[in-house]
Formats: sequence, structure tokens, C-alpha cells
Amino acid sequence: MTKVAPIDQRKSDHIKINLEQDVRSALTSGLEKYHFIHEALPELDLNRIDTSLSLFGKQLTSPTLISSMTGGTSEAETINLRLAEAAQECGIAMGVGSQRAAIEHPEQAQTFQVRRVAPDILLFANIGAVQFNYGYGVDECRRAVDMIEADALYLHLNPLQEAVQDAGDTNWIGLAKKIEEVCRQLEVPVIAKEVGWGISERTAKVLANCGVQAIDVAGAGGTSWSQVEMHRAPDEFTRQLAATFVGWGIPTAESIVGVKRSVPEMTVFASGGIKDGLDIAKSVALGATLGGMAGQFLKAAAISTEKAVDMIKLTKRQIEVTMFACGAGTLDELRQSKLQER
Repeated sequence: MTKVAPIDQRKSDHIKINLEQDVRSALTSGLEKYHFIHEALPELDLNRIDTSLSLFGKQLTSPTLISSMTGGTSEAETINLRLAEAAQECGIAMGVGSQRAAIEHPEQAQTFQVRRVAPDILLFANIGAVQFNYGYGVDECRRAVDMIEADALYLHLNPLQEAVQDAGDTNWIGLAKKIEEVCRQLEVPVIAKEVGWGISERTAKVLANCGVQAIDVAGAGGTSWSQVEMHRAPDEFTRQLAATFVGWGIPTAESIVGVKRSVPEMTVFASGGIKDGLDIAKSVALGATLGGMAGQFLKAAAISTEKAVDMIKLTKRQIEVTMFACGAGTLDELRQSKLQER
């Protein structure tokens, strides 16, 4: 019987817990506080609403992102391939989960390799930034990018998850300089990404100075990874520690606004508690370029590629109807729409 490496088991646990347990943050995304002004005479044709955009040299049909989720197990491979097939069919962007498992166990690379079914999509590789303090560097980043033929690299920032995780990586000293070095040497754009607690204005400035080309705020309001770690805690002490932080973080809407205020020229992705196309449209109006969802797509892809395609198409139509009803024919016009706070 093949021995399962601890990192593999963790990835398997993460999928199972996300599918079966309530791991929502106690906070909301904050997007529910905003609403568009309804226009009863939009002077638009719904079927001519243009949700397309160009990013990192790729054309996208809508500002929808399949947020980074998984990899490293056979189940993850099936889910990634289904998500990639759906992204290819619908023309949207996708990120894979942390590739550390495949870097340390090369035989697992195939669980992340989706280009064979999605040759044209905008695809993001993924490495945990903290690994730069545990032996990783530019070479490992290149391996992650090359492994999946990615267009850009996510460096995910998850200090709270590591702090409450059994045997987490908790030395975060000096990472900014190491991120700057990666940004300077890597051949593809680097995107800094939280995992569910948001990016502050201070951190956004630090990351901008490091040279990242985009920031995915991944704010509070959706999946709480401290709750995920609570469900897989090996003892009561660790369980209670993780449970403490169910209400921690910067809500997504607040983080989008803060990052754009701090570094106005930064490309921002919105994720964290985004439920549908209406939330993506609100995120774009607040300054985001893409809006990412994870849990909804994970649940759909766990069933079939067709379910994932249906979810993407529904999300796109929700964005189109939102734009139609607020009088925005293009994403540029949507960004100029006035959102009101309730």
C-alpha cells in the first residue's frame, strides 16, 4: 500500500471538508451593503452587452475567475480537469491550488496539468509565499509555472491559516524582499493573493513596491480556512485555537476599496464570499478587474463538467443582466457606475 504523504492527506482533507462542512466565515463580504441604481430606460440591447476584457495577453469573455482551489490528489485532478474544460468552453480565467505537493512529489504534477483540455485559458500557477523561508525560491516558482504552462503565478499569503494549522509554517520574517526578488526574475506576472482574510492598504503598498502586477484581495466573507483547519485539527487545543478566528479578516468589499485607494493603478481581483454574477459586477464597479468564486465551482465540478459550464454561463448572464439594468453596456461603463451604500 502506498504511503500517503502528509501534504497529500491535507489536500484531500481540504476538499472533503469544503464539500461536507460549514466552513463559512462569520463575516459577510460587505458587497451586500452596495446596490446599483436601477435604470428603467437603459437604452441598451441585453444581447449586445459586452462583458469581454483582455488581461495578461489573453482575451476573456467575462470578468469571472475560477479561484484557486485544489490539486495533489486523484480527486483533485478530476475536479481540476472538469473546471479547466469548463473554463476553456466558456473563455474565462482559472487558478489552480497550491502546487507545493507536486513540487515535492513530482509524480503528482499531472493533478495540476490542465493544458491538455484547456489550451487557451488564462491560467494561474500557485505557490505559498511563506515557502520562501523554507527553502523555496525563483527556481521553484519557475517549476510551478512550467509544470502547468501558466500565464502568471499566484503567491498566496495565508499567515493565519499557517498559525492555526497543526505544524504550520509560521516564520514570515523577510518575505517582502524575497517576493521582490521573484517579481524581478520571473518571466511571467506575479499576483499576490490572500486566501480569505483580505489585503490591507498597508500590505497593498508593500506588495506594489515588491513589483506584483496584481493583487487578489480574497477578503473575508466566504470560506474561512481557520474553520477548515478547525475541522481537521488533531486535538482539542488546536480545534479551539482555530475556532477563535471564525470572524477574523477584512471583508472583500472593504479590501477592494482600500487596495484601490492605497495603490490606484494596481490590478485587483476580488474574491471571498462572492456568491454570483451580481457580486462580481459590484466588485468591478468598486475597482476590480476579475471576480473569483471557488466553492460554487468546486461543488459543480464535483458533479460534472456540464454542471460547471452551467454555473459559469449563469454567472455571465447575471453580470449581463446587472449591466443591462444599470445602463452599462461595457465593463468600462460598469466601472463608472455609481454604487450606493444601503
